[in-house]
Amino acid sequence: MSRMFKSIVKTYNPVVGCTYHCLYCWARRMAKRQKHRCNDCYNFTPHTHIDRSIPRRGRIFVCSMGDLCCPGFSDECIFDILALLKAHPEQTFLICSKNPARFHNFVNTIPRNCILGTTIETNRDNVVNDLSKAPLPSKRFEAMAALDYSRKFLSIEPIIDFDLPIFLNWIKKINPELCEIGYNNYPMFKLQEPSLNKTQKLIDEIMTLDIPVLEKTVRKAWFESGDSART
Repeated sequence: MSRMFKSIVKTYNPVVGCTYHCLYCWARRMAKRQKHRCNDCYNFTPHTHIDRSIPRRGRIFVCSMGDLCCPGFSDECIFDILALLKAHPEQTFLICSKNPARFHNFVNTIPRNCILGTTIETNRDNVVNDLSKAPLPSKRFEAMAALDYSRKFLSIEPIIDFDLPIFLNWIKKINPELCEIGYNNYPMFKLQEPSLNKTQKLIDEIMTLDIPVLEKTVRKAWFESGDSART
């Protein structure tokens, strides 16, 4: 199975599904392979698979096939998952959500072997508003910047055109221990991408903040490649 994050070795999915319907979601597409195994997985309806085993080694992405903090999962469900992670202090877990404001409800019970992360594609709310039902980028930024937790992660994928000074200031205030950046992997969706030069400038500026950057699919924007169609 392909990984969402380059820094992740393994995944663990005690819950599956999401209610945010992001246009570019790879997990919802992958779930369609489950038609003959789990109807809820196939429909990407939030549900649990608590019986699944936690991988024994590596850096583990929890709920790669869903969003644990979306409205589809109860507080009780989240507490149950956190208890499972706490029982494995030798492991390192990444919990990534587009609703990081909900992390604040559990920050005192989140095991210290967890990294908390979010995706922020751009600082421009108006662009993302048509692509997802998730909280707007500005709300994700505010939640992550205010989160009193030492280990944070930031994904900027798929990267969407941004305002460099504002976006860089957001990243500085979040202060993640790692940032991953990548372009959209689905050519049928012509997102409002930044130029490659602009993205590289962002990467260079982030690194001056002593924040490591992992580059995923970093390429020329679709409009730089001679593709003039937009959908």
